[in-house]
Amino acid sequence: MNRQQALFGRFSADLPAGKVEWIGVRPARREPMIRITEAEAIASLGLKGDRRMDGSPGSGRQVTFISAEHIDVVAQLLKYSSIDPARLRRNIVISGVNLNALRHQQFRIGDAIFLATAACHPCSRMDEVLGQGGHAAMLGHGGLCAKILRGGSIKVGDEVVCLLDGERLPEG
Repeated sequence: MNRQQALFGRFSADLPAGKVEWIGVRPARREPMIRITEAEAIASLGLKGDRRMDGSPGSGRQVTFISAEHIDVVAQLLKYSSIDPARLRRNIVISGVNLNALRHQQFRIGDAIFLATAACHPCSRMDEVLGQGGHAAMLGHGGLCAKILRGGSIKVGDEVVCLLDGERLPEG
């Protein structure tokens, strides 16, 4: 376990299970997200049907996650009643768990195991899709990037469970 995993992992045992609320894939760059209810996570590559599958194997940004609660915060900051998750260009919306506490941790959704690698910072396109101030509203609320360590089926409604030391997979 590296230093970052140890730092963030000290809270792992106390994390409640989260829940998958929304899944989306984007077949090509600048294409709209397609909402789906079930996805196949392919180890070391990404979600089947998503443009990131064409990237380099082992990338730390194979799948992106965002918190449903943070989407609500962004909506409030922009004075919107709600925001369609597809506009935010993240693959999976999670509720009920602080995504920042999952950073550098392994977690399971359905049959798949993920490793949260880094914060998913908003890009300048957020002003384009959310309007003026969209990028600023997303700062600190952009979610997480993750690698897929073990592939499998995931679906809306699945639990998001942080894995403790004895359940972790080797990361190589």
